[in-house]
Amino acid sequence: MNKKLIGGATAVLAGIGLYRLISSRQNDETPAASKWTTADMPDLTGKVIIVTGGNSGIGFEAAKEFARKGATTILACRSMNKAGAALTELKAELPDAAAEIMQLDLASLDSVRQFAAAFKAKYDRLDVLVNNAGIMMVPYGTTEDGFERQLGTNHLGHFALTGLLFDLLIKTPGARVVNVSSAAHHRGSMDFDNLMYEHGEGYTPMGAYGRSKLANLLFTYELQRRFEAMGANALATAAHPGISQTNLMGHMTDRWYFKPVMLVAPLFLQSAAMGALPTIRAAVDPAAQGGEYFGPDGPGERGGYPVAVESSDNAHNESDARRLWQVSEELTGVTFGELAGVNGR
Repeated sequence: MNKKLIGGATAVLAGIGLYRLISSRQNDETPAASKWTTADMPDLTGKVIIVTGGNSGIGFEAAKEFARKGATTILACRSMNKAGAALTELKAELPDAAAEIMQLDLASLDSVRQFAAAFKAKYDRLDVLVNNAGIMMVPYGTTEDGFERQLGTNHLGHFALTGLLFDLLIKTPGARVVNVSSAAHHRGSMDFDNLMYEHGEGYTPMGAYGRSKLANLLFTYELQRRFEAMGANALATAAHPGISQTNLMGHMTDRWYFKPVMLVAPLFLQSAAMGALPTIRAAVDPAAQGGEYFGPDGPGERGGYPVAVESSDNAHNESDARRLWQVSEELTGVTFGELAGVNGR
């Protein structure tokens, strides 16, 4: 059978599998609570917030709401053409917004370093770093630095970015790092003997995506433990958007086998604005606690208003978290300054 046909069928089945996985995870025990919305956001005047992947989807919706509340908001984007269009759209709605775009390609450590240097040359504080950008279920490939693309972009790029901006975060009172994960992390597992699926060995688009989203949570919890160990006035939180209308699977939209999926997608996709609420709450809710993970309150966490949700047992494996941290430092060459050598237990 044609390899492209097999790959296409696999991708569609993986997408259906993700939907079924999330659908099966009922959230019946979630206690009744008021519905948290953007109306609950505090005033953000004077705050500086970076949103990676801020040109579209939940990243754009989050960036827009941060700017609406007065934050200086940086849309850190790979494509400057798309970023420019997003900024134009944001300014059309919020003419007085203190928002700007900066180039950042998380699949390139050189780009990550250039972004961090450019940001530090202009700003002396960073209140919130939203590690939102990502790719989903792409065919096997490697980044500029030789990392498997999904882990390289979704985790290692953000790990390096956080480390390079750590000095600003740690000196900004109440700073937060928000890592955007996914319900797909439940399908993820860490295999440190073949972390990068060398030469595509054992690679599946869904398996690699799940691993990268699990890595986001392992990083979040380990960062919070290390913040606490050093007595830092900073928090690490995480969020997932449920099933929302974004362009994460944009690489498949021109393929025939994706069209049937898109025909039924509106039946179970919530808006990007709703999908952004968990990220926004994780970033600015004054009541949020370090290590909290926010997701939608609806059945299976597919959609709804943001509440604290549970992550998998694998996400709380402290041994894996410490090892991932060490491997991430080795692969990226980035350490966290004052956190270097801090045992996060």
